Amino acid sequence: MRAAVFRQGDLVVDTIPDPELGEGQVLVRTRACGICGSDLHAAKHAKEFADLSARSGGRFGMPADRDVVFGHEFVGEVVANGPGTEGRFRPGTLVTSMPLTIRGTMVQGIGYNPEVPGAFAEYLPLAERMLLPLPEGMDPDHAALVEPMAVGLHAVNFAHMTEADVPLVIGCGPVGLAVIAALKLRGAGPIIAADYSPARRALATRMGATTVIDPGSASPYAALEAAVTPEGFDPARYAQLFGTSPRRRPAVVFECVGVPGVMQQIMEGAPAGTRIVIVGVCMQPDRFEPFFGIVKQLSVQFVLAYTAEEFRETLDHIASGRMDVAPLITGRTGLEGVRQSFQDLASPERHAKILVEPWR
Repeated sequence: MRAAVFRQGDLVVDTIPDPELGEGQVLVRTRACGICGSDLHAAKHAKEFADLSARSGGRFGMPADRDVVFGHEFVGEVVANGPGTEGRFRPGTLVTSMPLTIRGTMVQGIGYNPEVPGAFAEYLPLAERMLLPLPEGMDPDHAALVEPMAVGLHAVNFAHMTEADVPLVIGCGPVGLAVIAALKLRGAGPIIAADYSPARRALATRMGATTVIDPGSASPYAALEAAVTPEGFDPARYAQLFGTSPRRRPAVVFECVGVPGVMQQIMEGAPAGTRIVIVGVCMQPDRFEPFFGIVKQLSVQFVLAYTAEEFRETLDHIASGRMDVAPLITGRTGLEGVRQSFQDLASPERHAKILVEPWR
């Protein structure tokens, strides 16, 4: 089969062996797969990505010196049922899955694993027990966004949002937009979002943000403070100590950028008592001053991915229209265009999500 292969620091189109189905696996023809920001980072910083994977317990299992087929945000069509399957999915059934497969009793990741090709290939060996059929009438391409949107749902769930909470989303790339969509679904408000890119700010509004801010011209933290502060609030220590002032609404900041320095900015700018949820994946060393967290009594929560139930819920939310992902799909490419698409995604004004269509 044909695939876009990450090889020695470059992306090339090549022919690789078709998947050999193991116990409990189904052969799925890839229909579309989104390019993730983690793919871009893994390609640009392959050695660092591999080293971090090893040091963190090998969860991603990506070596720097072997061919890897990226692609973990996918939708496909069942082609054949392998040994030990129950035949629950007829050929032609449209399906998606969390980016892992099960071969017998062995669980294998998809997307950064040299042993299993990701969805930048024509076929995938997926686990029958993990497959989710697309609901009737769902746009198949929208199912390729279940994975990234589930990341946002998981982050909001981990934040334990209440009706009183006021959220601020820092960074309106695909991760931040997924968080905004999940906040809207939860009924949070107002939803404040900040990004330097005009195109991303426009998308943030379409996804549900009620206030969008260019950090280059205004402070998102000032907007957050204004939103949480009631009339008559007294910030004096005496008033706060003895409760003689109206209380502020709780603030929750979602960090969706994933570059060094952002956490420090949040800790400096956030109101006292803010809960900070780190969703952006920073792969470089970072520094922050704990003093800000101490005097403000800030809480910091790191999150990753989603649960199987959250993945299933996200599929249902998208299929029903409760999460509108159509605005996020800004481009499509065949395998030959994957290399260029990685470069194009560096410009936030041009693209949010490019879908790879291996049979295009």
